[in-house]
Amino acid sequence: MTKYSSKISFVLDGEIAEIDFSENKFLSPTMTVLNFLRSLPNHKGVKEGCAEGDCGACTVVLGELNEDGGVDYKAIDSCLVFLPMLQGKQLITIENLGTSANLHPVQKAMVDTDGSQCGYCTPGFIMSMFALYKNYNNPDRETIDDCLTGNLCRCTGYRPIVEAAEISCVHDGLDQFTDEESEIAPLLTAMKIASETLQLESNGQSYFVPNSIEAILQLRKEYPEALLVSGATDLALKVTKQKQLLKQLIDISQVEALRQYEETADDLVLGAGLSLEEVKALSSENFPALFDTLAVFGSLQIRNLATLGGNLGSASPIGDTPPILMAYDASVVLHGLDGERTLKLKDFITGYRQTELSNNEIISKIIIPKVKDGSFVKWYKISKRKDLDISTVSAGFRIKLSEDQTVEELELIYGGMAAMTKNADNTVQALVGKKWTRENVEEAMNFIDKDFTPISDARSSKEGRRVMARNLVLKFWADTAAVNV
Repeated sequence: MTKYSSKISFVLDGEIAEIDFSENKFLSPTMTVLNFLRSLPNHKGVKEGCAEGDCGACTVVLGELNEDGGVDYKAIDSCLVFLPMLQGKQLITIENLGTSANLHPVQKAMVDTDGSQCGYCTPGFIMSMFALYKNYNNPDRETIDDCLTGNLCRCTGYRPIVEAAEISCVHDGLDQFTDEESEIAPLLTAMKIASETLQLESNGQSYFVPNSIEAILQLRKEYPEALLVSGATDLALKVTKQKQLLKQLIDISQVEALRQYEETADDLVLGAGLSLEEVKALSSENFPALFDTLAVFGSLQIRNLATLGGNLGSASPIGDTPPILMAYDASVVLHGLDGERTLKLKDFITGYRQTELSNNEIISKIIIPKVKDGSFVKWYKISKRKDLDISTVSAGFRIKLSEDQTVEELELIYGGMAAMTKNADNTVQALVGKKWTRENVEEAMNFIDKDFTPISDARSSKEGRRVMARNLVLKFWADTAAVNV
């Protein structure tokens, strides 16, 4: 059943807030949470620095109902979130944390360590630290650095800010929000979408919020031109940077069936709607190369929004996850009105931002086989910055060696070297059946030039990319030779 409505509901300032798009023509379904907050008289602490998720000045925290009936807290970039994505959630801003007479522990620590100078970036830092406070007690330096990676400060320097995080996050997450959860949780429960689909009509836009896979597919059939949105970390740039009017959107972020996962003896099966931060946590034990990939994917605010299905569906030639998932021999499950079909990821991506996905299908699951045959899998990324940077060249490599160090199986899959993620077939052919020695590897490296014809752009020249790609094969040999000595 489709429920036609002009309203969404969420919690703000401890109370249910409603936005009626029909009553305020200034508001639209693709208005960002950042711009909405800036329009309010009492929530101007949030700032716009970049409008693309790079600086963190717009960081807010979302409270979401968890399976135990409590509230989970996640830092996100409000410049990348459309208003309907707040449906059924709690929106927490800098104004909600404390007052000058009664500061929150993270605010007090920031004052005590002189962690702010001009102050423009400070609200964003505080909100990231607040999420850290709620999720970690006595976090180590690596966890603090990961929390703050998505926030930029151009004047204070990070030492006092890191110190403020260390000093403040020692109270087991207890604060006024802990006391209020018993009141907030019922409000979030009451706002769950009761119908199959919520439809918002405003300013020439149709914004659908389905709550089941079947409802998504029916909408795909009725509105074949509609864009799918889940985390919006990529799609939102069409609004914030390109100023496009997106006429039809299907927001699949409320579909719980897309956020399920299952681990078997042979595979990890991930719902396409799982955030990359959730996938990172699930991959830490059995898929270390995927964990390494996601550890430097964007920032925590980005990973809390971006989904695995969205990253694969974009089929970007410089996407970070396709090379490593292809190296793991992952498959995607495509769900349509006529049922499901499963494709290897390397067959799913067919060209520059092109896939086998039809207009009446969605990516519902990603299946990653566990490595059991003694193979070694590694991921590499070359970029100008370690964090929050686009890959110049990325690679997912997998090798299986015999007891006498002969190459039995090999995958050398690159991103950033062609119009799509692809295997270095000629280089692989030059190594399979030969001993895994430096001499053979250096000889085979020259075949990279036959495998790829990269382009020059702002990140690198084409020759630079060739050198990087060749050297990554040698680095892979050095890494695996050390393991197999």
